[in-house]
Amino acid sequence: MRKNKVKVAIWGFGAMGSGIARLILRKKGFEIVGVCDRNPQFAGKSMYKVLNMVSPDDSDLLIEPEICQAVCEKSCDVVILATDSFTAKAAPKIKWLLEHKVNVISTAEEMAYPYVNQPELVKEMDELAKKNGVTVLGTGINPGMMMDLLVVTLTGVMEDVKKINVSRINSLSPYGDTVMKEQGVGLTVDEFKEKKAKGEIAGHVGFRESTGMMIDALGLEIDHFEQQMEPIVTACDRQSTYGFAKAGAVCGINMTAQGYLGSRLVIDMHHPQQIEPQLAGVETGDYIEIEGTPKVSLQIKPEVDGGHGTIAMCVNMIPHVINAKPGLKTMIDLPVPRAIMGDVREMIEEN
Repeated sequence: MRKNKVKVAIWGFGAMGSGIARLILRKKGFEIVGVCDRNPQFAGKSMYKVLNMVSPDDSDLLIEPEICQAVCEKSCDVVILATDSFTAKAAPKIKWLLEHKVNVISTAEEMAYPYVNQPELVKEMDELAKKNGVTVLGTGINPGMMMDLLVVTLTGVMEDVKKINVSRINSLSPYGDTVMKEQGVGLTVDEFKEKKAKGEIAGHVGFRESTGMMIDALGLEIDHFEQQMEPIVTACDRQSTYGFAKAGAVCGINMTAQGYLGSRLVIDMHHPQQIEPQLAGVETGDYIEIEGTPKVSLQIKPEVDGGHGTIAMCVNMIPHVINAKPGLKTMIDLPVPRAIMGDVREMIEEN
């Protein structure tokens, strides 16, 4: 077994970053060696005090406002970048980390399969990672698992695939301020429509990425992709940890997408998400139906929790990223994700 603990740094200490820190501190064989966040609510403060946790060895770790104060060349095995949703915004941070010879796991949704939107940036990051002998991966609950990798895995028992239907009906409540803004939570319907027209509402980021991952993994063909976005309006006041929508306001977004080959529908995706869905009598769940031989149908009720799921995916992929050959990887390139129940050092392949 590897003697040294797996050293991790975290860039971004909001809902996801802090949750990742909590999970790492509960696991064997890890050590958090750096944290960066410019938010004055966190910067300069003790990580353990912010988490309301006791240091396991009476040491302390301050949250630094600048990444160069938290990470230096080869100072850790991996940095979890828990910021941004888009590859273009995450790329400068990823490049900086790769230049400092550390592996990177990004929670940015587009990074789950960046080939579809940013092929030039993919080439740059891949070449930079290989040059510095490190690996970069984008992952999360969705995209990264529920509406793409899980589908791909289920087709392993099939002789052929004709059509993929996948739905994720979930709660936005675990997510932080950034997601609330991207989903338009709290806006009036008119404000939502205005921001949507200006391209200021992101909604679910990942349909193109999930579609790209599935068709490339399976060798399916599509020649036309569409997606739609409509507001979900609440009939009652709803309050989550990071979001609030009064009655008559937007509490989330209903997203749908389709991939066609000619006139034939090959991929059909449905993803409504809102804060506190139970207040409207909405039952969450994950549903996959794959038409082919044999037909495969899967239901998970309630949904796999998005907050816990994203946090777990990032932490559970750490040993696989460390073990991987240098370069930019996606979830279909690496071993099957699995929970780390023992000492993570037992999973590390020493060179």
